[in-house]
Amino acid sequence: MSDYFFLNEVVAITGDGVNDASVLSQADRAIAMELTGTNVEREASRLILNDDNFATIVTAVEMGRSIFDNMKAFIRYLISSNIGEVVAIFSTALLCIPETLSSVQLLWVNLVTDGMPATALGFNPPEKGNMLKPPRKPGEPLISGWTLVRYIIIGAYVGFATIAVFVYWYLYANTGDGHPLISWRKLSDWSECEEWPENVAKNLDYSYGANDFSGPKVCDYFKNGKTIAATMSLSVVVLIEMLNAFNAISENDSLLVNPPWKNKWLILAVLSSMAAHCIIMYVPTLYRIFNLVPLKYAEWRLVVLFSFPVLLIDEVLKFFSRRMLRKQKEQEVLNKKLL
Repeated sequence: MSDYFFLNEVVAITGDGVNDASVLSQADRAIAMELTGTNVEREASRLILNDDNFATIVTAVEMGRSIFDNMKAFIRYLISSNIGEVVAIFSTALLCIPETLSSVQLLWVNLVTDGMPATALGFNPPEKGNMLKPPRKPGEPLISGWTLVRYIIIGAYVGFATIAVFVYWYLYANTGDGHPLISWRKLSDWSECEEWPENVAKNLDYSYGANDFSGPKVCDYFKNGKTIAATMSLSVVVLIEMLNAFNAISENDSLLVNPPWKNKWLILAVLSSMAAHCIIMYVPTLYRIFNLVPLKYAEWRLVVLFSFPVLLIDEVLKFFSRRMLRKQKEQEVLNKKLL
């Protein structure tokens, strides 16, 4: 027992007799037998095996590891997604551009579209090779330094994509709606639009479709004229977080190894969240409440283009995580040999 304590290992012992009580009381995880065990042995144990079947211990360990992994998946998904929303809000202020997401839209994302995938991640099946992994070290933190870096990188991209698609619509997007393209300087100075020289404002015409943003109304192009850009930003947030839910299925395994369809509840949750988003975007009464507009094919194409890279970024991060874990295991094996 002392040797295992020196190696910082967790010791589990099973017993069914009075003579096992002293050893059970010293073990980290003492497991008693319900059917054949004695009262003394059961009192000295922290766990009691109801069916006296040793195979149940293996099943319990597998279930425990799966629950722990699913808890980390839930945290991984919500933290990285919420970091992205915070980055988007602060970046809007720092870049001095119009507000991309309103408070009502953010509330909708957090309460509805995020909630279902986050809950469904709790139903992930055990990962392949789950029982081949070594036990976690005592006192191992739930979130390591590298894991936190990964959260920040993914969250930063979520925020970047949300802002980037908004800016892209104003500066470069030719989606067929006829909106005028402007310079970055004009977009970043939009808050001073009322103070632009009169001769400049008089000659500007940002009108498109049925919208009149000419002359004195030119400043409204950055307020009422941003509806399409804001809808695209919200759609990027929703879609990118659905893809991020797929990333969260496994901490280190590629989606090629642990594909999303292994968790049918997650697929159902993602489809339900996307359906809910489309409902508020295409039902007239609802899209007026949320200040949205129905997106067309060209605009959805941009939404997908800005959202999809989150899968590739996380795959790269998982690749480096697997390399780090491999080197760590090799070092641990070498250290044990030296001992």
